[in-house]
Amino acid sequence: MACNGSNKNESIKCTVSQCAHHCGHSDYCSLSSIQIGTHEANPTMVECTDCNSFQLKK
Repeated sequence: MACNGSNKNESIKCTVSQCAHHCGHSDYCSLSSIQIGTHEANPTMVECTDCNSFQLKK
């Protein structure tokens, strides 16, 4: 779902402008919720976490 301004979720801030759910210059996500995950067996740093809701903008 692309952000059209009215579906900006002010509870989810995001600066990943390459994501299809990013709301442009407002730095918010357009999804109602997101899924956070990890690529590590024992995550200990912020770099170990991932937004599993990410979709590359076409």
